[in-house]
Formats: sequence, C-alpha cells, structure tokens
Amino acid sequence: MSETTLVNPADETVIGTVRHTTLEEVDAAVDRAVVAQRAWAALAPVDRARALRRFAATVDAHIEELAQLEVRNSGHPIGAARWEAGNVRDVLDYYSGAPERLIGQQIPVAGGLDVTFHEPLGVVGVIVPWNFPMPIAGWGFAPALAAGNAVLLKPADWTPLTAIRLGELALESGLPEHLFQVLPGRGSVVGDRFVTHEKVRKVVFTGSTEVGKHVMAGCAAQVKPVTLELGGKSANIVFADADLEAAASGAPGSVFDNAGQDCCARSRLLVQRSVLDRFLELLEPAVRGFRVGDPNDEATEMGPLVSKGHFENVAAFLDGSVPVAFTGTAPDGPGYWMAPTVLLPTRTDRVATEEIFGPVVSVLPFDDEADAIALANDSIFGLSGSIWTRDLGRGIRVARGVESGALSVNSHSSVRYAAPFGGFKQSGLGRELGPDAPLAFTETKNVFFSHS
Repeated sequence: MSETTLVNPADETVIGTVRHTTLEEVDAAVDRAVVAQRAWAALAPVDRARALRRFAATVDAHIEELAQLEVRNSGHPIGAARWEAGNVRDVLDYYSGAPERLIGQQIPVAGGLDVTFHEPLGVVGVIVPWNFPMPIAGWGFAPALAAGNAVLLKPADWTPLTAIRLGELALESGLPEHLFQVLPGRGSVVGDRFVTHEKVRKVVFTGSTEVGKHVMAGCAAQVKPVTLELGGKSANIVFADADLEAAASGAPGSVFDNAGQDCCARSRLLVQRSVLDRFLELLEPAVRGFRVGDPNDEATEMGPLVSKGHFENVAAFLDGSVPVAFTGTAPDGPGYWMAPTVLLPTRTDRVATEEIFGPVVSVLPFDDEADAIALANDSIFGLSGSIWTRDLGRGIRVARGVESGALSVNSHSSVRYAAPFGGFKQSGLGRELGPDAPLAFTETKNVFFSHS
C-alpha cells in the first residue's frame, strides 16, 4: 500500500504519513457519490442552503485547528493560514445563497411557453494544488455543492491534511454521507480516474499548465466540462506618475507572499525607465524588511518553500547568470528557506519568461504605455497583474490592453470570491468564483410547453 511521508518544511521533521487512495477505492467513491448526489439534488433548495451554512459554521469553529495544520504541513505563516481557513468559511457562506437563486428564464415563443432550468451535472472531481490547499479547495467544492452536485476532492500529495480535516468537518456539520469525499493519492491514479470515469461529469483542476493540458485532453474524450486554473507570470506595472512609495511598499507582498508559490504572483515588476533608479531605492528597504521566519510567529510574513524538491527547482533559477539587485534575509539551519530575491534580467532571460514559483522577482524597464502593454503581454500566461498610476484614464486603458484574467489598479489584490476569477491564454480555461460560479456546475435545460 503506497503512502506519502509528510515533512514540516520549516524544520524538516516528519509529521506523519497519508495512505494513497487506490483505483478501486476511487471507483467505489464515485458510485457512492452518484447515490448521494441524487438525494442531495432532490432536497428543497432551502434545505441545501441551510446545510451549507451549517458546514460554514462548523469550519468557523475550527479555524485555529485548520490553521495550525496548515502551518505544520505547508509552512504557511500562522496569520495567513488563519485567513485561508476563514476564506473556506466565507466561501461556503457566500455560495449557501445560491441554491435558492439558480433561477431560469422564460423565453417568449409562439404557440406555448419556453423555460430554462439549471440542472446539476452530477459528480464533480476537484483536483487541488499544494500551494493554497484550503482556499482553492473551497473555491471548487462550495459552488459545486451549491449547484446540487456531489464532490470528490483530491488534495496534493504534499499537503493533504487540511483537506482531509475539511472532509471530516463536512460530516460533523451534518452534510450527507458520501456527498463530499476527500481522496488523497497520486494524480496519476486519483486525478486521472476523475478524468476517465464516465460518471464524473466535470473536472476542476488547479495546477501547472503542463498537467492542465493533459487533463483537458483527457476530458475531451468524453466531451467532459473542465475548469482549469493554471500557471502565471504576472506583471506588476509601475508608471512614472504612480505613488512610487506605495507601489514599492506593496511590491514585496505581491510576489513574496506564500514564498512566491502563487500562480498570481507579480513576478515581473515592470517599471517606467525614467523612475527605475528611484523605484529600486524605495524597493530595497521594503524587500530587506519583509519578515521571513518561523511560521508560528505572528509577525512572520513569509515561511519556507514547501519541499526540498521544490526548493531545488527554484534554486536552479538562481545560477548567477542574471544580476542580483538585492535580497532579503532568511533563517539558517533546517528547513527549506530562501531569501526574497530581486533580479535585473534582460527581457529574454529565462527568469523573465518562465514561472519560477518562488520568492524571486524580475525587474524590467519599459519606455511608455504601449511598451508596458506589449511587455506585459509578451508571455504565454495571462492570469493576474497590477497597474500603478495616478491617471485614471491610463489605468483603464492599460487594464483593457493587458491580456490577463484578473487585474488591480493601485493594489496587488485581485482575487475575491464574489468576483469572477480565471486566466487568459495558457493560464486557464473558464471563470471561477463570483455570483455565476454555481452555473459552471450545471447544465441548462430548455423546455417548451405547448399551449395546444
């Protein structure tokens, strides 16, 4: 029986093992979910809404427990981990309003009445990455459940503990048995079976673009709907007329949060050439002051990288071939620690084009508005980004010009559960979150009633 040994990334101690779900167990879970989903969809919408609110309340009562699990398993700072657990609660609360509001349309036609209904797909497979195990899980399972589906959730091998606990809390809250099942295991077994099993009617995948393409191709064989949230190389664009102090103080958090292990990380910092030197002067103390350390310390802003293997992948980008402007600090000793690093590459250097997924940012100068937009769009990715300017017109123009799914102006915050989220180009497919998210987990049924 295969299993994963879990290691605390802050001190490299073993914190436990998790057994992998077998192929036969996945198939059995699907069969159970099919039965549970039919009963769930048959409930009155008000009862499904009430059940989701109870689930949210149960999560709320276990915020600290979930946060502490994430600190040990993922190395997230305790403050961030509490926010992440709270986000699961908030997302459940938000989508608990959907069951009573999945309203169809009356369409005027001759000879009768034409109406639409939103019918649940059935069983949905949600595949979650290791970088944000709780929020990304909630973004998938909450709207899927709200729409009347059953959910099978596969957490990442390295970081399954909070997902497993959320599955237990769902049962403790009174959610029907087998409606929400957590299946830890290998992507090549559990994830692939979500793709190939004909009774799994949709797959939601968050992870690398390479694996996302594989998922998409597999789902195509059954014409199976898929939502993909994939890689990013997002641009943080700073114009000369911006509040440079605010932009510089916000930049470290936009890329070093979660040790840069974030597909929305603004890992390309584009600065108008006329203010580049001044901006770097302001950025340096902000980077050096970014607090990297013990995840249990309330003051910590950045913890370790998630694993030894991932640490080595990120370190391979720092091979001395690109000038280093300056770095922050990181602890010595056990743990997968890496100092925040600011690089000065050319536009074609590997670090400026490939997703690093670590605490590394590339600073690139641009000349004017057109050059900024062209540089921002010179990427296979298009997930997130920021624009800093005091000119509202420019903010609108550049936001329209940048090929990205989620942007912010004079802020690095662009992901909210009440607003659509998703990527352009090779950053994803489909729009998650927001008031219409449950509709992504339904089929629209059109029915004509004859007058005659």
